[in-house]
Amino acid sequence: MIGNLIIAGFFVFLIPLLLLKVMGIDPALASAIFLTTATDVFGFFLFLGLAKVFIGFLI
Repeated sequence: MIGNLIIAGFFVFLIPLLLLKVMGIDPALASAIFLTTATDVFGFFLFLGLAKVFIGFLI
């Protein structure tokens, strides 16, 4: 959960400041969908990575 919060904090800063301002889109309107997608994708892979690390302790 901490890893997902770190990822979300990073993308909350990165998406509106760099990506959307360069593209000329209002960051307040468009950043929610990008933030949700980024945290879901990276959180899922973080979860799978942790599962791979700890699977050896279960077997």
